[in-house]
Amino acid sequence: MLHPKTRWMLEEENEVQMEQAKMLASELSLPPLVARLLVKRGITETKQARSFLYGGMDELHDPFLLKGMTEAVQRILLAKERGEKVRIYGDYDADGVSSTSFMIRLFTLMGIIFDYYIPHRKLEGYGLNMPAIEQAAKEGVSLLVTVDTGISAARQIEYARSLQIDVIVTDHHEPPETLPDAYAVVNPKQSDCPYPYKGLAGAGVAFKLGQALLGRPPLEWAEITALGTIADLMPLTGENRIIVRHGLEQMRNTVNPGIRALAEVAGIDLAAIVSSNVAFGMAPRINASGRLEHADSAVRLLTTNDPEEALACSVRLDRLNKERQRIVDEMVEQALMMWQDKCNTCAAAGGRPPSVIVLAAEGWNVGVIGIVASKLIEKFYRPAIVFGIDAETGMCKGSARSIDGFDLYAALTECAETLDHYGGHQAAAGMSLHRDKLPELERQLGLLADEWLAPDDWVRKTAVDAECGVDEAGLDTIGFLSLLEPFGTSNPAPKLLFRKVEVEESRAMGKGGKHLRLSLLGQSKRLDAVSFGTGELARRLAQGAKADIVGELSVNEWNGSRKPQLMLHDLRVEHVQLFDYRNEENAEQLVVKWLEGRMGTAEERRTAVVLTGGKRMHAETAAAGAEGEATANGLQMKYIGYEELPEQLECTELIVPDCPPSAALFAKVLRACSGVETVAVFFSQNRRQRAGFPGREHFGKVYQAIRQMGSPELRLSGLHERLSSRIGWSVDTIRLMLDVFAELGFILYSEGNVIVNPTPTKRDLSESDVYRLAKEQFEEDRVLFGTYREFADWILLQTGGRT
Repeated sequence: MLHPKTRWMLEEENEVQMEQAKMLASELSLPPLVARLLVKRGITETKQARSFLYGGMDELHDPFLLKGMTEAVQRILLAKERGEKVRIYGDYDADGVSSTSFMIRLFTLMGIIFDYYIPHRKLEGYGLNMPAIEQAAKEGVSLLVTVDTGISAARQIEYARSLQIDVIVTDHHEPPETLPDAYAVVNPKQSDCPYPYKGLAGAGVAFKLGQALLGRPPLEWAEITALGTIADLMPLTGENRIIVRHGLEQMRNTVNPGIRALAEVAGIDLAAIVSSNVAFGMAPRINASGRLEHADSAVRLLTTNDPEEALACSVRLDRLNKERQRIVDEMVEQALMMWQDKCNTCAAAGGRPPSVIVLAAEGWNVGVIGIVASKLIEKFYRPAIVFGIDAETGMCKGSARSIDGFDLYAALTECAETLDHYGGHQAAAGMSLHRDKLPELERQLGLLADEWLAPDDWVRKTAVDAECGVDEAGLDTIGFLSLLEPFGTSNPAPKLLFRKVEVEESRAMGKGGKHLRLSLLGQSKRLDAVSFGTGELARRLAQGAKADIVGELSVNEWNGSRKPQLMLHDLRVEHVQLFDYRNEENAEQLVVKWLEGRMGTAEERRTAVVLTGGKRMHAETAAAGAEGEATANGLQMKYIGYEELPEQLECTELIVPDCPPSAALFAKVLRACSGVETVAVFFSQNRRQRAGFPGREHFGKVYQAIRQMGSPELRLSGLHERLSSRIGWSVDTIRLMLDVFAELGFILYSEGNVIVNPTPTKRDLSESDVYRLAKEQFEEDRVLFGTYREFADWILLQTGGRT
């Protein structure tokens, strides 16, 4: 068996959903799988499904439904008419950079007098700040338009008003209880905002402002909005889905030199770009600018029309991203050591580790602490907050990431008295406080996590969309699945469950065998599955195993050939696996190699029991000594003979180098093993076992051969071998036949001779106890030498089908 890495969450389809899927499949000519996936996403009506699959810009909502939009548009148009100086005030992350870049292109088109300002992450921190507002006033700015920020800046906006600066806030973050007294606030998440779609990114709100100002959707910059929306992990539903889909199409034939240069350094083929390319290739490089230096390089990249400048900016961002990766690796290593020390301290005091990871250090780059928090969640799966401490002031700037079920924003709100400032949403947040308050914050958050999270919430989950069969996973189906794109938050790529699929082949691939490739067998088709970074599983999957597999369907294109392929996410084998090496050459070396390949880790300790069968087959067994066991790298090895078998034996790996004395005794071993997951057999099959059990005619031939040897007395020494060579049965089988003849009176053993009875009484073979018991034993033992499937099914039966 193999355990999955995560807890699979699959909602079973009910009769209503099945009928809805049949209706969608019929009316929209969709494969049943695609129709079922639509229903699972809550899309149950034909009109709704057609809009989801094929909807265009004509389905965008009226931007003036956004509360504050009318006032914002009127004030911006007034500033244009008066020739006022307007300042765009953005944020340093990819959404803020995209929003700022969008507004720059919009105001340029409109002929507005403007400039832009993005605070320095390290020197100024997030959002509006007093010195920046003072500077704006000195430079004659009379209107500030924020993008992707401002919703929590009540004090700063009040100060701006005192300096005769009007502020228009466009933001998408969660509004606080008290909104800023700005000239206009445009945020769909305002409690009294009637706008029907609440999931816009900061770049999406800017897009809607552009739509309102121009009287049309500003499609020429949809790719910039798409970049910000994907980078900020906004839901790819509703309007976001429409804008992002259009933006990705625009990127495939973009004329924006910045997008082209960014794709080039990221190694992205623009002609085939999808949302994941943006999320993992473009967005990190845009973010790197604001994390390590100033976001200005990223803004210039997205707003320049000069290819040479775009290339220079993209190269700089790529370099910063590599530096960011190096810094993150160092900080993660330090954070892991700090967390381990904290866990050890708790254990020494008889307690358990805190439920929320809170780590802080001087010198940590606050531009990447969010990434470090994400890395900690990947490893430990619990909410994590990482702080950088200012050594002079003691102030801490933190970034938090959460797990399913723990609302970070709600938790920080509960701890508001401990914090100087905070903001964010369920999954991610930022905050600041003095270092003296860190222990109290850790205590409060830990109590909230213990109260809000159930035991299952602490186990990483994999949301499974639907079940699928190998024969169903063809190119046509995969083509229709692409209609569900773009994939991302709230519209993930479908994860499909393939149940009890036979693993025809399992092998490691790539440099050092780092990756895994499987060949899965359906009723009439095969499907290749690939998993990166899990090559070690190749030796833990037996050929012929029946596995449950979760993955995403894709197309593998190679040398002009297109084949379906499954990108494997997780797998499990719920039965005891048989690794069958019967009749393999060099069995002794194979046993040693097997044990080396099964070494465990400190986190995954396993026990291997080697059945010695009365003889020690390899050096490791002999070296075990009187204790009969040894330990190496997390694998505890025990060496036990059949005669010393206890009633119950803890065992995950059962290794059988020699042929068991009998199937009954081997079955007793299997039933005694508690927790057995794999059985590896290395014994050979002798000629008797290959040929089967001799029948009446075979006994007759042996008897005639004895009679034909021409002497009433035959020397027993060497007789079995001569008969075996002459007739073709094994020596053991010949010996059995002679014993049967002796019991029935056909021959007599006398002083090392065989005397042939010249006038034997006619008797049936079944009258011989030796014959009857041998045949019964053969019928029972035959399973030891049957086909893989027969042997595997028998082992499963002996272990009660346990997993």
